[in-house]
Amino acid sequence: MTTQQKQSTRRRVRRGAAAVVLAAVLGGLAAPAALAAPIAASTATAGGSERSAERSAAARGALLAFTPLDRLSRADVAAQLSSFGMDSSTVRHGIAAYRLTYATVDPQGRPTTATGLLVLPEQGPRRLDLVSDTHGTLATRDDAPSGGAGFNRITPYLHASAGRAVAAPDYLGLGGGPGSHPYMDTRSSVTASVDMLKASRTAAGRLGRTTTRDVYATGFSQGGQVAMALGRELSRPGSGFRLRGLAPIAGPYDLLGSELPGITDGRVSPRSAVFYLSYFLTAQNRLHPLYKDPAEVFRAPYAQAVEGLFDGNHSEEDIVAALPATPQELLTPAWAENIRDPRGALRTALEANDGSCDWKPAAPVRLYAGSADTDVPIANARACADDLARRGVRATLVDQGPDADHFTSAIRSAPQAARWFDSLR
Repeated sequence: MTTQQKQSTRRRVRRGAAAVVLAAVLGGLAAPAALAAPIAASTATAGGSERSAERSAAARGALLAFTPLDRLSRADVAAQLSSFGMDSSTVRHGIAAYRLTYATVDPQGRPTTATGLLVLPEQGPRRLDLVSDTHGTLATRDDAPSGGAGFNRITPYLHASAGRAVAAPDYLGLGGGPGSHPYMDTRSSVTASVDMLKASRTAAGRLGRTTTRDVYATGFSQGGQVAMALGRELSRPGSGFRLRGLAPIAGPYDLLGSELPGITDGRVSPRSAVFYLSYFLTAQNRLHPLYKDPAEVFRAPYAQAVEGLFDGNHSEEDIVAALPATPQELLTPAWAENIRDPRGALRTALEANDGSCDWKPAAPVRLYAGSADTDVPIANARACADDLARRGVRATLVDQGPDADHFTSAIRSAPQAARWFDSLR
């Protein structure tokens, strides 16, 4: 990776909390044709009433199609991790990566489909534990783990190379999934993640591997919050899985008490705040009506363009270029006050997506964060640890240091999480 590419990667991650990089960073590997498996390749493509009926009838988590994407040697995996400054000492295997298409439900509980990335270790044990690795904020559908080579494949490759099967959901509306992404809708992110685990189990079996019931959950940024909520779902009786460890990284677990106050008082950088607020408010308006006209929330000239920017097709650079530099320039006075002191429908939406740490895990928990994070302040992790402590759970909070911004927190924490998962076997 060139110095320019590294700097570009760092800017994109800080700005969008998504850890997105250009496909060229990882060599621009093309995806082969769909795998000739006992699942018809046509079921992975949209269109046709017969295929739509099949999808509607499919059980949640049913595997509809899978496609090989990538195969890397142990040395290649280590080299890619090192190119991002990531510790590669846990790499023990090469990897094979596949794009899965599977049945799930949308935020209203209606049948839909989603895609995700399954990564398996090469020449490892036939029987594998699972890692759920949930990604951070993405506004561009092709930046999802199964969408293209980039940073959002790096941590799945890391965990698979350590000897576990990795299920990395794209979430709804990203990757090859239909519709818009319901950003920060915790419930649908969890259902998509659970169903990705089910589909991954089926796909692994078709590829000659067996997965256990044991799941280790991790994720970065938005994915850290999803990982905590997923852990609760996997811990419910009858889930079919057994949670073995939780290692979320830099997640916004406390929107009301930490993240929004950080936007107001400047702990969240202004450009990141503009990106998050624009994405969150437009996405949540489709689920919890916040406004009838964007002009109620956003100042001119942004009101007429902001909803269209988050259609999944605009690049992060295009979105940032089309938005102002500060929340004060973005929001109307009434909505600037609503962000400072949430009320009404906004407060309802925030409360619906808070509480991911409001339960008692039986599995051990490590929370990773960085003191210099200006996207998701470390106050979120501290609030999560406090919530868990009130329920009798002592979670270890790993602070990656006073120089650890959002991107650095991910780079340092992911290998540590992989090593910690090794210790829990």
